[in-house]
Amino acid sequence: MDLTPLAVGLAIGLGAIGPGIGIGVAAGQAFNAIGRNPEAEPLIRTNFFIGLGFTEAIAIYALLIAFLIKFIR
Repeated sequence: MDLTPLAVGLAIGLGAIGPGIGIGVAAGQAFNAIGRNPEAEPLIRTNFFIGLGFTEAIAIYALLIAFLIKFIR
């Protein structure tokens, strides 16, 4: 029984849960901060996009691991 497809699915699925939740929370907080202090919107937006990039990197690492599981086996 080959469990490689299951391992790949779990790697990308579980690896995407954390970044998905993190992006949702970060976006909500950024919108809340902009709503409270519209003058600080450029600074908040810049910091939000930097944090978004770091969060997306985690999902990309999970995708890379899924590819490695698939092709190294």
